Amino acid sequence: MTKSSTINLIIAFGAFNAFIAVAAGAFAAHGLKDILSAEYLNTFKTAANYQMMHGIGLILIGILSEKNPSRCNIAAAIFMFVGIILFSGSLYALTLTGIKWLGIITPFGGICFLIAWLTLGFNYSFNKNGLNKN
Repeated sequence: MTKSSTINLIIAFGAFNAFIAVAAGAFAAHGLKDILSAEYLNTFKTAANYQMMHGIGLILIGILSEKNPSRCNIAAAIFMFVGIILFSGSLYALTLTGIKWLGIITPFGGICFLIAWLTLGFNYSFNKNGLNKN
């Protein structure tokens, strides 16, 4: 896979996750408000919010990677995507199924988010050429 196609894939994953987050938020507001408890509805909305934030994060990583295609950016994108699956996915599944043990998975997604943001931050903190690295 070329660097260009990898960057395009990261941006596409970000856009698709943002799309899913908007749809999930609308579903929560219009389809689930009378079905789920207030606690579960809030949890579902939290999942959608984090999915949106990190979908935008993936788009940001893709844009940054156009100027600075680095392994750190790719690693950050992978951790961010896995974080979305584990964090938001487990919360969606928990609220829709009521299976409480799914909540055990959620913190692992949060850890992936933290690693992604730290990786991105360290990449640009220690990059002597800033955004112009080739």
